Amino acid sequence: MSDLATYAVSSENSRGRSIKEKPPLGRSEFQRDRDRIIHSSAFRRLEYKTQVFVNHEGDLFRTRLTHSLEVAQIGRSVARSLRLNEDLVEAIALAHDLGHTPFGHAGQDALNECMKDHNGFEHNLQSLRVVDILEERYGAFDGLNLCFETREGILKHCAKKNAKKLGDVGTRFLINQRPSLEAQLTNLADEIAYNNHDVDDGLRSGLITQKELEEVSIFSRHLAMSKKLYSGISGRRLIHETIRSMINTLVSDLIKQSTANIKDIQPDNLQSVSVAPYLISFSEKTKKEQQELKTFLRNNLYQHFKVARMSNKAQHTVKMLFNIFSEDPRLLPLKYQEKSHKNKHQAITDYIAGMTDRYAIREYRRLFSIEAN
Repeated sequence: MSDLATYAVSSENSRGRSIKEKPPLGRSEFQRDRDRIIHSSAFRRLEYKTQVFVNHEGDLFRTRLTHSLEVAQIGRSVARSLRLNEDLVEAIALAHDLGHTPFGHAGQDALNECMKDHNGFEHNLQSLRVVDILEERYGAFDGLNLCFETREGILKHCAKKNAKKLGDVGTRFLINQRPSLEAQLTNLADEIAYNNHDVDDGLRSGLITQKELEEVSIFSRHLAMSKKLYSGISGRRLIHETIRSMINTLVSDLIKQSTANIKDIQPDNLQSVSVAPYLISFSEKTKKEQQELKTFLRNNLYQHFKVARMSNKAQHTVKMLFNIFSEDPRLLPLKYQEKSHKNKHQAITDYIAGMTDRYAIREYRRLFSIEAN
């Protein structure tokens, strides 16, 4: 990757892996990271973990897996334009939700409530735990032994009390430094992806309408552009063109503003990136439009009574599972029973966080229905 900028992460300037390994043949260190993530059990489970809609509600709604692929696609496109490390961006994108609970944010909130007396639950921390400890694929180490920069990018947020326990990967949260530009980029690619696919899924579900969205400036403007460019189209085709146009505008703005930020600060290595302000960003106008869209989705989709009903059932399921395992760890599978001898609540959290939506539903039935096996 000789065309990378001097402030981009590369195999040569990487801080490496916790456990030393021979360099990979025919691929970079971050291609190796990406490949390990794709072959992990946690990655496969993302297919049956949802974003907003529970898995059984429809086959066409996004899952954590399709979301992660969309983040990776957007991230790689931007990284190429900014001469950043595409493979690192892709690895972070594919791994960033590995620790997410079943049932989307409802499940996360429920598990955090259950763990409130035991340091709580952060899905970013759990994602890091998955790649550092929980995956069991290699004879020489636990986890996936990913490069420092991949692990740093996975840990998007972290409370200081937890950062103190994480060693070097948590240090930046304690000394107010920034992660790599690749990590910053993946964070915003994530935002582009989930805002726009939640618009798509919300319209597909009928919980929000095109008329309601026309009150949101970024959607209204791109809807008008799509109608003008493709006169006569309507329905799903019009929605797809509108969302595609929105994503293109956001990506273009991100590249333009980030390029200007980098030119202004002129970082020349990874250290100068870490002490600079965040350099990957949208313009102020686009930030405001994104916030308007987020507010609309929160008020009209995420808080819709049908979503609230399902979220309530999802939280009930997670809490009931946590409570029954806490009361009697013998009900856990043998693997987690053994782990519970060392740290009961962490073992239960690892088990529940690793569940897919449909597995959690089946486990609930097995434990609380007299007719289930």
